[in-house]
Amino acid sequence: MDTIKLTIDNREIEVEKGTTIFQAAKQMGIDIPALCYMKLDNLGVENRPGGCRICVVEVEGRRNLAPSCSTVCTPGMVVHTHTMRVINARRTVLELILSDHPKDCLVCPKNGRCELQDLAARLGIREIHSVENAAVSTYKKDTSPSLKRDMDKCVMCRRCETMCNDVQSVGALSAVNRGFMAVVAPAFEQRLVDSNCTFCGQCVAVCPTGALTEVDHTGRIIQALMDPTKKVVVQTAPAVRAALGEEFGMEPGTLVTGKMVAALRRLGFDEVFDTDFAADLTIMEEGTELLDRLGRFLGGDKTVKLPILTSCCPAWVNFFEHNYPDMLDVPSSAKSPQQMFGAIAKTYFAEKIGVDRKDLVVVSVMPCLAKKYECQRDEFKVDGNPDVDFSISTRELASLIKSANIDFLSLPDEEFDAPLGESTGAAVIFGATGGVIEAAVRTAYEIYTGKKLDRIDFKELRGLDGIRHATIDFNGTPINIGIAHTLGNARKLLDGMRAGMYNFHAIEIMACPGGCIGGAGQPFHHGDSSVIKARMDAIYREDAGKKIRKSHENPYIIRLYEEFLGHPMSEKAHHLLHTHYFDKHD
Repeated sequence: MDTIKLTIDNREIEVEKGTTIFQAAKQMGIDIPALCYMKLDNLGVENRPGGCRICVVEVEGRRNLAPSCSTVCTPGMVVHTHTMRVINARRTVLELILSDHPKDCLVCPKNGRCELQDLAARLGIREIHSVENAAVSTYKKDTSPSLKRDMDKCVMCRRCETMCNDVQSVGALSAVNRGFMAVVAPAFEQRLVDSNCTFCGQCVAVCPTGALTEVDHTGRIIQALMDPTKKVVVQTAPAVRAALGEEFGMEPGTLVTGKMVAALRRLGFDEVFDTDFAADLTIMEEGTELLDRLGRFLGGDKTVKLPILTSCCPAWVNFFEHNYPDMLDVPSSAKSPQQMFGAIAKTYFAEKIGVDRKDLVVVSVMPCLAKKYECQRDEFKVDGNPDVDFSISTRELASLIKSANIDFLSLPDEEFDAPLGESTGAAVIFGATGGVIEAAVRTAYEIYTGKKLDRIDFKELRGLDGIRHATIDFNGTPINIGIAHTLGNARKLLDGMRAGMYNFHAIEIMACPGGCIGGAGQPFHHGDSSVIKARMDAIYREDAGKKIRKSHENPYIIRLYEEFLGHPMSEKAHHLLHTHYFDKHD
């Protein structure tokens, strides 16, 4: 390994050739402020355009200040990171950025989480000179079912562009205009709903300001909770319990399932249910569909569409509708657990308690922003009434808990309500990449072979590699499985499949890094791989602690089929629990 020596702040350091000043300083424990810079350890992605110039440093022998994030170290270089010249330059640059920035911090969705706000406090900015010279914005706010764009607040860090193009391979965002009017926007300055945006929200997860935020449904939920004519129930996704505690100062990976249930009851929800119940239901439907296709294929029917693709992730569904319209008959027709839950809640459960579906409000708490879009899709409505009325993120739930003055840390652990709150360990692992297909294998193996599994944990399906594959032996029948997380990896996997590189029977795809645990609605983790790993470990701990760990053994799922659905893939089950897809290719 080639190394070079340089001096930073009067201390010598030896670094690998190609290291930037910013990286070298970080190795020495020197924190250089930055705005556009972003490094996502969990994805191996680094955004370092050197555009904001907040990270400038003084290099001896160089006339101008150097952006440390994009300036590579050279042998013998002498760097000063905090001279008065540097500090003055950073303050001046930040004042210029702030001079063109809205002053609505008190009501901004990013208030308290804004990196620009934090930077202003760090650099001691108390007034902004020459505000009268700032550009007057002509940008209109853009609201989609999931995301909001306020381009007055864009600081051209281009982090969102990196996520959308380099990580997710969606290509919905790019830089437009120059100077004060420069922003990142959809092509031809379209609205998000008119672009090929998948609503995955990973742009929101990295935006340092309020330029990109989620659509907030908490106000409408409060109104529903106050309405005496409505019965309001809530479902919580598996990944939420592994991350919610971070919003209250807990260590990443702390499971807060019981406290979360208690908090939701204190917020006034009539019933607190678990999306995991519907995840078990998803396995029954999706697993049966997989076995049906496999059986016909192995029996010689070459018209069967394989591999079957999982359909739990709405951003992924939107992605293949936009990019692979010729493959719309390949993904499973099973709805996502969120939508299966809504369909069962507003039929089976509503009938049990004698409530009209229009008076039953179903709220979901999700790690995902695309879920907001998903629950508004027309095919998930009956006479205009959605199966799931509102979806809020993990962050929004935390905000609700805080605004209600609930002392989350001192809450006792409470249990979910029955019958839609009972689940297995297989359902819990839906929250991590590889979890859906592992849950499916646990059930499909036993149904296909008629034998009990010798082992429950299929660790060969786990991990954080972007693209993974494994072969599971179904008692002499090898089943080839592919797994991908992030849409960029999904594109590579599907393009490889088209090119004949892979021979899979089933593929699981999740849009977000690490799966739902890295969803855009989770507490901001700034690409820290240790946070993602801690959340994943928590998911598998909860699975290991469950008495029942296979979906087909959930007694409440068995009862649901006996009392209401008949059997997996029945006509009634297909009507309520399955969907179809649309060609959205331009």
